[in-house]
Amino acid sequence: MNEPPEDPRLSQAHHEAVNRRRRIVVQYDPNLEIGLDLTQRSGTEASNDAIGSTVRMVGHSELTGQSVFVYEDDPETQIDAIIWDMGGPTGMATYRSKVLDPFPHASLRRWWDEGLDLVAALVDACRERELEVFWNHRISEADFLPDSGGSDPEDEINPVKIAHPDWVIRDIHWYGDWNYAVPEVRALNLEVLEELAANYDFDGFQIDFSRHVPCLPPGEEWAHRDAMTDFVRSVRHMTLDVERERGRPFLLGVKVPRNEAGCRADGFDVETWARQSLVDSFTVGCRSIDVDLDFFRRITDGRDIKLQPTLETHHATAGYKFSSVEFLRGVFGNFWQQGADTVQTFNWSAALQQERGEFPHRFDATRVELQALKEIGSPEMLAGRDKMFAIERRGGFPWSGGFFARNDTAPLPVTLANHGRPEELEVRICDNLRALADKLDEVMLRVVLHGAREGDHFEIRLNGAALGPSLDDHEWKDPQILTPGPQTATCSLIQREIDPDQKLLRMDYAVPPRLCRVGANRVTVRIVKRVPHESREHIAVEKIEIHVRYAGLRK
Repeated sequence: MNEPPEDPRLSQAHHEAVNRRRRIVVQYDPNLEIGLDLTQRSGTEASNDAIGSTVRMVGHSELTGQSVFVYEDDPETQIDAIIWDMGGPTGMATYRSKVLDPFPHASLRRWWDEGLDLVAALVDACRERELEVFWNHRISEADFLPDSGGSDPEDEINPVKIAHPDWVIRDIHWYGDWNYAVPEVRALNLEVLEELAANYDFDGFQIDFSRHVPCLPPGEEWAHRDAMTDFVRSVRHMTLDVERERGRPFLLGVKVPRNEAGCRADGFDVETWARQSLVDSFTVGCRSIDVDLDFFRRITDGRDIKLQPTLETHHATAGYKFSSVEFLRGVFGNFWQQGADTVQTFNWSAALQQERGEFPHRFDATRVELQALKEIGSPEMLAGRDKMFAIERRGGFPWSGGFFARNDTAPLPVTLANHGRPEELEVRICDNLRALADKLDEVMLRVVLHGAREGDHFEIRLNGAALGPSLDDHEWKDPQILTPGPQTATCSLIQREIDPDQKLLRMDYAVPPRLCRVGANRVTVRIVKRVPHESREHIAVEKIEIHVRYAGLRK
């Protein structure tokens, strides 16, 4: 198929908008805050002019009494754009709409009666701060009631789904998620986006496929891929029509699974979307630290399409809820090293928790995230700062019935063979530690095992070189490692207590910097000898991390 290198309908101004400098793009998910009497909490009379500074919310149900723009107003943060993820349950609107019924919340209705348009006010507040502003469209948002904390309802509440039960897939959510193989579903969602594009001054849309899959018939997703391509194409044509009418670019991004296999499994033909220039950006992943930017770079070669890996911290990658700033530096440093054009944060806090109170972990996490927002948008800023590089763990997100966001193919935990066969795993390092050896205080490889006993012996290699001896701790505890039980939703690990009976083995190995490579590094773990044990007792590798400490003040 001979296709032009770019869609001829893309103007020079459109290409210039695609190539704007974006260091960090923040996707805020304030759905559980929508409808709260925010102006009353602020003590300020409701008005469109005031609401941008008086909306007081963070990402979820925790209110801080601070502006939602507190991080953006910090001159040291590197935020250049906000994606507002506040559509409410698909089929109901949190804004004035002629397409959808209103989200039934008393405060929202009162605001509308008083002429207050929250979405318009937030857009205006972004403009005042010279921030780009986008709207996130969840491909099939969960249905929830006001003040429900996002919990599934006990009765059908979505008027469109009640009227058209054959439009949904009843899989993860009992009431059903949209089935985009149904033409009427595609038409409805296009109409929703068309209304938003006409009524608000957005710089563009992000179609978010992470919430929720399946959105095509389960087991037949790839066979129905053309239906989703048809929807993406129709949105693209609509936004370009809006662009011509208003005389200003209207960009379109899509949030897709972290690799080729995931896109195929969920029915997203991203190669066609790239080849036909249907999108301006791919937001890659959701809660994954391991994304295949090489694949997306190949399919966008020669196209003006940006790659934007993202990381969520509410439904965090398993084992790293309330992570350290060193962990975040390592994740985003690896994103940049793999060729990211910009980076995105999702479900991060929007303001500092002011008191430790009942949630001390969250108190600390808000400070970690603020510090990260001052660093992760710049590879140069990350250079020479302490980092931690980890290998992904499975589980922690039960709200997906497909591939996206589950991390089910992550390598850890992995059970070691008693007969000594090595397990080979890969950890990425963005820094050239070999060249920076004289600037380092320490490089340390940490291996955490479940089921090991004193007297068991192991061999650990990094890129083929044996490491050791190790500094061992047989009483190590980690409240986020739930083995032998299942990995629960990471969002629920807010204040989990440490199990006093938990016994993990932590082994720390000093690593000569010369052994480390930029990019992929091979770690092999094998059992050399086990003490007597029950036949059904196994040893599992739970975590592998490389900790890097630099000399000097840049910590």
